[in-house]
Amino acid sequence: MRLMLAEDSALLREGLVRLLVEEGHEVLASFGDAVSLLKEMEARRPDVVVLDIRMPPTHTVEGLRAALEIRERWPDTGVLVLSQHIERHYAAQLLASGAEGVGYLLKDRVAQVEEFLEALERVRAGGATLDPEVVRQLVVRSAHGDPLARLTPRERDVLEALAQGLTNTAIAKQLHVSVSAVEKNLNAIFDKLDLSRTTGHSRRILAVLRYLES
Repeated sequence: MRLMLAEDSALLREGLVRLLVEEGHEVLASFGDAVSLLKEMEARRPDVVVLDIRMPPTHTVEGLRAALEIRERWPDTGVLVLSQHIERHYAAQLLASGAEGVGYLLKDRVAQVEEFLEALERVRAGGATLDPEVVRQLVVRSAHGDPLARLTPRERDVLEALAQGLTNTAIAKQLHVSVSAVEKNLNAIFDKLDLSRTTGHSRRILAVLRYLES
């Protein structure tokens, strides 16, 4: 795939470039700030953009703002955001812009090369993916009145795998159950979260998005 990167850590940025090139991908350009990346978007039109949430000059939300702008102006471009820490609010903002072709990963996940590359492929294919640790913190949360508390342990397992961007077949393989069992659990999850009337691929991530926003 054709990629562009924006990461202010030169060491991580160069490491990502080397990894992606070694895997046969084309890195069109890499930058240390989000502004430079945005200036080149129209001319280069990458398949996927990988960028940090916090970048110069303020190191607050420059990367997130750039990601949201890319989602609006170039909706066919996948966006994979990297973060040093779990920031549920930022993840919610990103996913709220649309659940197709978007991902949110912790930077530590880059070291898990296979998982990182799989996340890139899912984003490129128009799917959505959340870092497993983000999802794990969500699904273990159980408070009074939280609809998540209504899910069974198996439904929570399915929800966790679902939010990572896995297909039904992949979820079945990971949990060692049948595809029909996964589909049954998904329908139960959607019912309990009042998503049963929602159509399209997006409801597969809306189930988790509700907790990011809570």
